[in-house]
Amino acid sequence: MKPADAKAAAPGVVKKDAVLLVDDEKALLEVFTTALSPLFEITTATTAREADFILQKKAFKVVVADHLMPGGNGMNFLVRAREEFPHMQRILVTGYMKPEMLLRSVNEAALFRYLLKPVAIAELIKVVQDAAKMHDLSAAAK
Repeated sequence: MKPADAKAAAPGVVKKDAVLLVDDEKALLEVFTTALSPLFEITTATTAREADFILQKKAFKVVVADHLMPGGNGMNFLVRAREEFPHMQRILVTGYMKPEMLLRSVNEAALFRYLLKPVAIAELIKVVQDAAKMHDLSAAAK
């Protein structure tokens, strides 16, 4: 048994589900991290490119990505994430309410949900919890 396995198997130790947050607004990342970290193991990225790199290094149950970021569109990132990690649940955060854009986003990235800014913290927590449960159901069905 590897030391990491022993730690994970220790009685009374609950392993938190891993969540990746992607947003160019560092203040928003901090707010989301503070809200979610009691329940989840949080990793953050400030660009889609950085998030792509992180996804190659670690498995996540849920990714929450901002729609429009300099240097990379969060929607395109989520489409790539869907192709490579189909069980990972994808949540898009956007300030744009164009119905056609949201419908296309839901379809192309197979989004679990989208959240409109400003995001209520209680809603964020509930949606991420539900997404983590959906990941488990999806992975169990494979």
